[in-house]
Amino acid sequence: MIEKTLTEKIIGAAMEVHSYWGPGLVESIYEKSLAHELSLRRLNVYRQVPLNLRYKELDLDDDFRIDLMVEDKVIVELKAIKELAPIHEAQLLTYMRLAQYRVGLLINFNVLKLRDGIRRLVL
Repeated sequence: MIEKTLTEKIIGAAMEVHSYWGPGLVESIYEKSLAHELSLRRLNVYRQVPLNLRYKELDLDDDFRIDLMVEDKVIVELKAIKELAPIHEAQLLTYMRLAQYRVGLLINFNVLKLRDGIRRLVL
């Protein structure tokens, strides 16, 4: 499955979750719900995926976790905040670079219309 089609499916699942819950909950509720919705759509999804990093001979195990990885092709970073800022996009780009993923989605559920809280990023 190509990344464009996959991101469209992830966005559709996120819209379903947002339609059900609306804004105002904590990030973990949206994460669990979106992971379940993606599973219902028969997509392989992994939550809180550790990415083992190393800094000058120091292993940084479990210090870095990616919210969702879908089909081993797309990183999904979730937020439940007032508004997205450039630092959030930079964070996702860093995650993508470190994990060697080409495509990522940044989704903020704390918006009235979910389309206003979605950013698709490509390296």
